Amino acid sequence: MVNAMAADAPSKDRTTALFESEDSYVSDLLSYSLERLNKEPELLKSDADRIERHLQEVAVKHYRSFITAAECVKTVHSEVTQVNAHLEELLEGLPALEQGCRDFSQGAEQITTKRAQNKQMLNCHSTLLDLLEVPQLMDTCVRNGNYDEALDLEAFAAKLAVLHSTFPVVISLKKEVKAISQSMLQQLLHRLQSSIHLPECLRLIGYLRRMAVFNEREMRQNFLQCREAWFTQVVEELDRSNAYDFLKRLTDCHRMHLFDVVMQFRAIFTDDTSQAEDATQDGGLLYSWGMHRVCAYLRELEAALPGITEGSALASVLDHCMYCGMSL
Repeated sequence: MVNAMAADAPSKDRTTALFESEDSYVSDLLSYSLERLNKEPELLKSDADRIERHLQEVAVKHYRSFITAAECVKTVHSEVTQVNAHLEELLEGLPALEQGCRDFSQGAEQITTKRAQNKQMLNCHSTLLDLLEVPQLMDTCVRNGNYDEALDLEAFAAKLAVLHSTFPVVISLKKEVKAISQSMLQQLLHRLQSSIHLPECLRLIGYLRRMAVFNEREMRQNFLQCREAWFTQVVEELDRSNAYDFLKRLTDCHRMHLFDVVMQFRAIFTDDTSQAEDATQDGGLLYSWGMHRVCAYLRELEAALPGITEGSALASVLDHCMYCGMSL
């Protein structure tokens, strides 16, 4: 609207000037005499002829300028047409350009986010290396029997998994540590199946309790199962070629090892009642295992006694059995 008003302003000025000129001419006519008025048409015609001749002279003299102006107008018209065509193409391409700008903005935002993550990872590079070395370090500790350090690393990995449960590196770390924990569990149970004394038993049971993979009843069952496996292996390794020697060694084995296992169990699990009337309860596990070992001993005794024919040998075996019974 402002541009239109600015364009109309020169036109109004020209109209006003024309009206003023006409008014001046009319005023002059009113002041002329009759003779002068009669000559006025001839004068006007003479002025018109003079102006026309002047225009012709100017046209002839500057015809090249008119031709050039016409060519310029034609060229401008052609170029304006081309500009309009290019503008239409530009308008058609604007939506695609706008979508491309949006895609570029989104891609740049993603790249910026990844760059920030990579920068943060670079800043935490040493910490990440330490985390990635946790499974290897824990495995080394387990292989060398450093179970305290291995359990500390397991606790650290478990805490890390709780705090950052969605991070892929933490999830992978948790899986590797869990696999090593299973290996450590098997190694501890295997240690319980060997010839160990009370301090070692206490230490191994302490590790198992820290791992929290068994409840109290399962812990007692696994302890007795491991000691039973070791006891059975010791009995199977005895030489059975001589019945007398075999029974003496079998009796000595039960007298020493059975007593040791019972004392170990009582020292580790101090709340055990071990009474026959509580055989179905948690405290009856030791009683049941003791009865199992005594029954196994009696079966071995009954199977080997026919191989002893001398009375003195039988008396000696009886003395060993009585001493074993009194010791237990």
